[in-house]
Amino acid sequence: MRIDIDTWIQQCLSKLKDLFGFRLVFVGLQGSYGRGEEIDDSDIDVVVILDHADPEDLKAHGTMLDSLPNREKICGFISGLQELKNWERSDLFQFYYDTTPIYGNIDFIKELICEEDVRRAIRIGACNLYHMCGHNMVHERDGELLRVLYKSATFTVQAISYLLTGTYRKRKTELLPVLRPPEREILETAIILKQQTDLTQANFDRFSGQIFRWASHLITEYQPDEIRIQIESGCSDA
Repeated sequence: MRIDIDTWIQQCLSKLKDLFGFRLVFVGLQGSYGRGEEIDDSDIDVVVILDHADPEDLKAHGTMLDSLPNREKICGFISGLQELKNWERSDLFQFYYDTTPIYGNIDFIKELICEEDVRRAIRIGACNLYHMCGHNMVHERDGELLRVLYKSATFTVQAISYLLTGTYRKRKTELLPVLRPPEREILETAIILKQQTDLTQANFDRFSGQIFRWASHLITEYQPDEIRIQIESGCSDA
């Protein structure tokens, strides 16, 4: 059963205000509910930023969430403000653009992010996909894990699109028309895999090879500036 997320998040926000008062800096939604792409089994990804966060705050937050409906679907992120300001910039890129504000704002993050942070987000995403896809093809041979990898690849596709166009597109329907062919194929496969319950061996092999080759290409295409400069100057072995 799909959740009335507008009613639910306002109930959550009211309880957060009661619990943390003036210490509550920001509340947002991430994931499919934040993008308006939710389905019946979607999780509710809630972002909570406090002026500072200690273990007692985390415990109190968890207890409060226990009082809300659909507790089994609630996940998300809680942090202190200073930790967020000093977070890994490549992570902050996706965090900022994938979060829909409900209370307060985190616009200061946008000023912290530069082009190299976005490139690094793409590179790290590609490295993780390459590693896990190779592991899955050799050892696990798990169709469900392949679905997870394609879901993760969507974030890398979004980062590439942002770097090339200057616009972050949350929804897949907005993203597909502006993508290069390699990224479009990855996103189209991610959509197919989300809808399929069974995966034949032939499709497992085909889709695994597709994402493995794509990740391999990205690792080279989005190499760090210092490595690219060394290679271009012929000093990579120095």
